[in-house]
Order: sequence, then C-alpha cells, then structure tokens
Amino acid sequence: MSAITAVLILLGVIIIYSVVMFFVQRRIMKTLTEEEFRTGYRKAQLVDIREPNEFENGHILGARNIPLSQFRMRIKEFRPDQPVYIYCQSGMRTGRAAQMLRRHGVQEIYDLKGGFKMWNGKVKKKK
Repeated sequence: MSAITAVLILLGVIIIYSVVMFFVQRRIMKTLTEEEFRTGYRKAQLVDIREPNEFENGHILGARNIPLSQFRMRIKEFRPDQPVYIYCQSGMRTGRAAQMLRRHGVQEIYDLKGGFKMWNGKVKKKK
C-alpha cells in the first residue's frame, strides 16, 4: 500500500467519524433560536462553556462558567434532574459538552444556535 493510499484512507476515516459525531451530538441536544433559548434558560442550569477570558469579556446574565476544558473534572456540578442550557462562542464546542452531560445522566440539553456571538439579550462584562 502506498503512502498516498494510506493518507486517503486515514482522511476518509476522519471524515466519516466527524460526520457520525456531528449527528450523534445533534441528536442528544436541541438547538434553540435566541428567542426559544431566552424563554427557558431562567428555569434551568445556564452554563457558558467558553474559557474564563472569553467569559470575562461578556456573557449572558446569570450564566455560570464551566469551560469545556474543565468539564470532566466539574461534571458533578450539574444536576441531572434539571435541564441544561449551554452555549459557547459560535456553537462548535457544545456538542462535546452535550455528550459528557448525557453520560452524566442529563436528559434535557439545549444549545444556543450560533452561540454567544448571535446573542442580543442582556450581557454582563467583568471590568
């Protein structure tokens, strides 16, 4: 087998894995528009999964910061019996967070479509 064939096979496997994971992640969480997100997040666990410096530059009022990089260590902070509303900067990291939440027993997981950059509601910034 030539090196080119091996690289193409590896690339194909990576693409297939990425597509499968995309659909798995979308199945375990529901993506909401800003209006839908705003309607329910006050009665749920609202979590910003961005890194602390991103969070300090502005976040949805009332959100807790549990960065994706700390998720495994802090997963016990989530109550499995309550819905979780999560968001990141653009919506790309929430799928991985949703998978960890599902393994922790959380059944209701909601994601802000487009992430924080699409949010037009109240924002809190650290000074």
